[in-house]
Amino acid sequence: MDAVFDNIDLFVDGFLTSLRIIVVAMIGSLLLGVVIAACRVSPVPPLRAFGSFWVTTFRNTPLSVVLFACAFGLPEIGINRSFFFFGVLGLVLYTSAFVCEAIRSGINSVPAGQAEAARSIGLKFSETLRFVILPQALRTVVPPLGSVIIAMFKNSAVVGAFGVGGDLWSVGQTLTSARGYETLPVFVGGVAVGFLLLTLPAGAVLQVIERRVAIVR
Repeated sequence: MDAVFDNIDLFVDGFLTSLRIIVVAMIGSLLLGVVIAACRVSPVPPLRAFGSFWVTTFRNTPLSVVLFACAFGLPEIGINRSFFFFGVLGLVLYTSAFVCEAIRSGINSVPAGQAEAARSIGLKFSETLRFVILPQALRTVVPPLGSVIIAMFKNSAVVGAFGVGGDLWSVGQTLTSARGYETLPVFVGGVAVGFLLLTLPAGAVLQVIERRVAIVR
């Protein structure tokens, strides 16, 4: 474990960088996922088709391919940004499809009479979705949405492998390839523990939220 303790500062910096990737990607994927879910249940056929296309495309495409397309495809059409931007973008696009389906399942669990009642008092589709359907749907999607978020936490390691630099995965690669430390202590004692410190508290928070929501219902 000397490899971990001798380079604890690098692992702390890597932990903070991974946390930054996760927070930005989580916010982006949740927002985008809600928008795509709204398209999926929209009464407008082109929006429903777009939502279905989005979900089908990204749910059936490996994350590594999405990241590759963002990191090396977008610069070919004149979009030049940092690898951090491309990595987070790819993670947001990929995760948003799973967030969308989790939220859509919650929307479908709301009785149809709720939407009919909202329409009967003159609410538009967007208002019905915002004020009537989503507040009820979000209570039922905490467990599946939590699973998606935890999976995104772990997928952030793949983002690091695409050249973001400074995250936990990159620190592990640097110590083993450039500095000659043994692989097992670095990746088990440093990288794996770092990700556990990210995922375990997140799982605990989600369990608390789930219990609170269950009491409200």
